Amino acid sequence: MSLLALQRDMRLWLTREDGDAAARLGDDTAPGLRVYQNNYRAQLAACLGESFERTRDWIGGEAFHRAVVAHVDRVPPHSWTLDAYGRDFPATLAALYPADPEVAELAWLDMALGEAFVATDAVALTADDLTDIDWDRAVLRLTPTLDLGDLTTNATAIWSALAEGEEPPSVELLPEPGAILVWRQGYTARFRAIDQYERQALLSIRAGMRFADLCTAMADAFGEEAGIARAGRMLGRWIGDGLIVAAQPSAIRRR
Repeated sequence: MSLLALQRDMRLWLTREDGDAAARLGDDTAPGLRVYQNNYRAQLAACLGESFERTRDWIGGEAFHRAVVAHVDRVPPHSWTLDAYGRDFPATLAALYPADPEVAELAWLDMALGEAFVATDAVALTADDLTDIDWDRAVLRLTPTLDLGDLTTNATAIWSALAEGEEPPSVELLPEPGAILVWRQGYTARFRAIDQYERQALLSIRAGMRFADLCTAMADAFGEEAGIARAGRMLGRWIGDGLIVAAQPSAIRRR
């Protein structure tokens, strides 16, 4: 058997418990194969357990273990690092808990906060840095730590209560779907619930929309005075949160 064939059969055994692959590897390997598979599954389960603490707190240890087993059976690793293994776990939970959307939303928040913590560094601009910008032409660049997820429940309030060791609130559906904004500010991963207008604004800015065009879109949606005021409030919050890391074209002078 070639090395490539050996590697393929080993992967088939680990990820699918493929009997034909085990037979090709030889009867004398059976005890060792079981040990390898147990270690493989234990490593994946431990990775998920460390990355989704609040989700486990919410659904309970036994339910979480069942979800982990289902995920390990369903989704083999596809990256060189175990850090990436949990990215599909919220989708697994969404399939397992279709009537409980807060479960997948909690899992996404767990995952996104972990990824924000290790994301690429970028220095945020301050209000003073932005005084010389030509706002008619400015295109803002957002921090690479920023991520956005779906939000249909009060999952952010549940997560916060669990993190503080407090009794979490009962699940509530939001009057309108919103979003979860996650980013890192300094050395701290942060999040807050936002509405769909701010989500779309952030997506548009990240895609390269000029801030002046965003103001126009807000004016079209809410009327000129209210729309411009809304865009200004969002910009002020983004600056305060450390979401803006560059603006072009501009005459920014770092102080």
